[in-house]
Amino acid sequence: MSAMASLMQSKQTRLAYMLVMPAAVLILVIYILPIIIVFFVSLTDYSLVSDYYEFVGMENYEKMFSDEAFGNALVNTLIYAAIFLPAAFIVSLVLAIAIQEQKQFRSVLEVLFFLPVTSTLAAMAIVWAALMDSGQGVINHVIVSIGLEKINFLGSEDLVLFSLAIISLWSIIGFNMVLFLAGLTSIPQNLYEAAAIDGASHPIDKFFRVTWPMLGPTTMFVAVTTSITAFKLFDTVAIVTQGGPDHASEVFLYLAFLEGFEYFNMGYSSALSLFFLCIIFTFALVQAFFADRNVQY
Repeated sequence: MSAMASLMQSKQTRLAYMLVMPAAVLILVIYILPIIIVFFVSLTDYSLVSDYYEFVGMENYEKMFSDEAFGNALVNTLIYAAIFLPAAFIVSLVLAIAIQEQKQFRSVLEVLFFLPVTSTLAAMAIVWAALMDSGQGVINHVIVSIGLEKINFLGSEDLVLFSLAIISLWSIIGFNMVLFLAGLTSIPQNLYEAAAIDGASHPIDKFFRVTWPMLGPTTMFVAVTTSITAFKLFDTVAIVTQGGPDHASEVFLYLAFLEGFEYFNMGYSSALSLFFLCIIFTFALVQAFFADRNVQY
C-alpha cells in the first residue's frame, strides 16, 4: 500500500513540474536571461556603432560614480519620487473614501476617475504639454484671467519636476483609487459598529482605529507598485521635456536611454540599467519588509 502511495505521489510531483515548466521557461527567457545578458554587456565597452568591443570589467561602474550626469539624474529621480509618492498615495485614498460614501452615481465616479488609466500616456503627455504651454496653454490663460502671472510649468528648472509629477498623478490616481476601494469594500461593517460602541464614532476615529489597520495589505501593495512607477519615469520626460531645461528633468531612465541610443555607449547604459534595477529592487524589498510587519491580514 505504501509503495502504491509513493508511486502516486511521484506521478503527482512529475505532473506538477510539467505544469510549472512552461511558466518557468517563459520567466527565464523574458526576465532572467535578458538581465544576465545586460550584466555581461555592462562589463564591456560595447557600442552600437562598432562591431569590436573589449572586456573592461568594472570600469563602467567606476565611471558611473564619477559622472556628474549620473549624480544629477539620481537626484532628479529622488526629488520626483518624493513629490509623486505621497501625493499618489494620499489623493487616491481620499478619493476612494469619498466615493465609497456616495450612495448615488458611485459607478459613474469610479469610471470617470479610472479613465486616465485606460488612456495612452504618450498621447496624453502631448495634450498635457499643450495645456501647460507657457504661451498658449489653457492653464496659463485661466491663471492670467484671474489676475495672476503666467507660470512656466515645463520651462522652469524649479517647476518642471512638479509639472511632470502632476501628469503622472493624473494617470495613476484612478488605478490606486480602485485598489483602495476594493480594500475598503472588504472591511466588515461590524468592526465599525464595535468601534462606535467603544466610543469611536467620529469619522477620524473610525479611520485610524478600523479603516487604516484593515487596509494594511492593500496599502502595502499600493505603496510598492506606486514606488516602482515613480522610479521608472521615462516616457513623459522623453516626449515633453527631453531632459530640459538644462538637464533639470533628466531622470535616471532617460539618462540610460541617452547613453545607449543617443551616444551609443551600450556598455555604460547597461551598467546604468542594472544599477537602476538594484535601486528599485532594494527600495521595494525594504518597503515591503517594514510594511508587512505592521499589516493585519
